[in-house]
Amino acid sequence: MTENADPGAEFSTGSETPGERGYPQTDQSSPQQPDTSSPDDVSRETPVGGLNQGFRVRTAADIAVAAPTFDDDHATPLARAAEHIVLARQGARMRPPLTRPSKTRIFVVANQKGGVGKTTSTVNVAAALAQLGQRVLVIDLDPQGNASTALGVEHRRGVPSTYDALVDGEPLIDVMTQSPEVDNLWAVPATIDLAGAEIELVSVVARESRLRKAVYGHPWVGSAHEAGDQRFDYVLIDCPPSLGLLTLNALVAGDEMLIPIQAEYYALEGLGQLLETVEMVRAHLNQGLEVSTILVTMYDARTRLASGVAEEVREHFGDQVLKTSIPRSVRVSEAPSYGQTVMTYDPGSPGALSYLEAAREIAIQGASR
Repeated sequence: MTENADPGAEFSTGSETPGERGYPQTDQSSPQQPDTSSPDDVSRETPVGGLNQGFRVRTAADIAVAAPTFDDDHATPLARAAEHIVLARQGARMRPPLTRPSKTRIFVVANQKGGVGKTTSTVNVAAALAQLGQRVLVIDLDPQGNASTALGVEHRRGVPSTYDALVDGEPLIDVMTQSPEVDNLWAVPATIDLAGAEIELVSVVARESRLRKAVYGHPWVGSAHEAGDQRFDYVLIDCPPSLGLLTLNALVAGDEMLIPIQAEYYALEGLGQLLETVEMVRAHLNQGLEVSTILVTMYDARTRLASGVAEEVREHFGDQVLKTSIPRSVRVSEAPSYGQTVMTYDPGSPGALSYLEAAREIAIQGASR
């Protein structure tokens, strides 16, 4: 190395921080927006004055906790990242709670296409709502139990679970458990026993209404007059990526649908099939079900494809689509391996901030109802 060489050009601990980590997030640019000031940094697929001109994907940058000025001469990227995480955690505790809805909002989080961020969105929106002062229950209806893993609740065979509520009629209050990572967040875990529940429910009377009966039988579900201050503000039901008796039970039990949709073309085809199913359920089993919220996930602002899919969804569904989109983020994918949501695993990351802002949109939407 020459005497006047820049150490940051050779070593990872130089002044440049990795793009994914983005610490500290004190600049005004969005984690989902590429810096177009340098043409070399922009993907070749980035539209120039074309597809998404005038449209800006909203992120959580506006509500990020303001970080102090770091001493860049002595702080490494790892030190800056650690300090920013501490600040983000403190900000979550000091953040004023949002207005609670007048009654419990029951969301079905479903999409017949797999791999669109359904379970990831369920647990992170739930954790974000809890951090915003809401009382939240997550019902894991997927036999894989991925939502239970992310919330840090035990879901081995033999643990009281959604199987007991659906098949044996156990009250939900007896099978739920509180998440150890987030206050005001409870979960009804799913075990592998749930895989056989569809076969066992075939011969049961009113088999498609078992979950609805269990949810509305919970003493913490209802209006402020019925359930008091102890009521759940939100119940989020995580469905398996297929249409069977489990998903049908969820659609009958819910009042609203939250549909995560990946910013890719195949997701549009899956959305059309799902909406046909919803119309059939509304016509025959649950007239009150409505698609109230659509969340665009795995968004990459550098590509024409992501921008095109997001614009098409917004043109068709209008205000049902949240203004906030969720970017692709390694931190979001890493969090479940530590038994956490990204909201506690890395609260200063772009993914966590985006989910926080999406949850804020949902909560504000609920307060206006």
